[in-house]
Amino acid sequence: MESQYKKFHFQEVDCLIYFSPNGNSGKYCNYNVVLVDRKTGKAQPEKVVKLGDFLDSPEIEQKYPHTIGYFKVSSGEKENFKPEYLELRVIRTVEEFWLFLNALDI
Repeated sequence: MESQYKKFHFQEVDCLIYFSPNGNSGKYCNYNVVLVDRKTGKAQPEKVVKLGDFLDSPEIEQKYPHTIGYFKVSSGEKENFKPEYLELRVIRTVEEFWLFLNALDI
């Protein structure tokens, strides 16, 4: 992913979401994000999903709290993935995630 993307790691479910620097406006739940599901251990293509659909999935919605890391750079891939987090937050509700996005000016 290009460096201008805003990148988040949902640690407990080992998913990455990437926000494009352009093309999204309005409510966050309608934003298109690139989703990378890392927990399968298999090479899986990135897919574009609505942020609201990802957050409404049972894996996310029913398993709060989540530790989410905001990062710009990562070293390694797959099992050696070690992002350099700029900020880590534990969120307990989707509203706390919206506040996190607001704080990062997304």
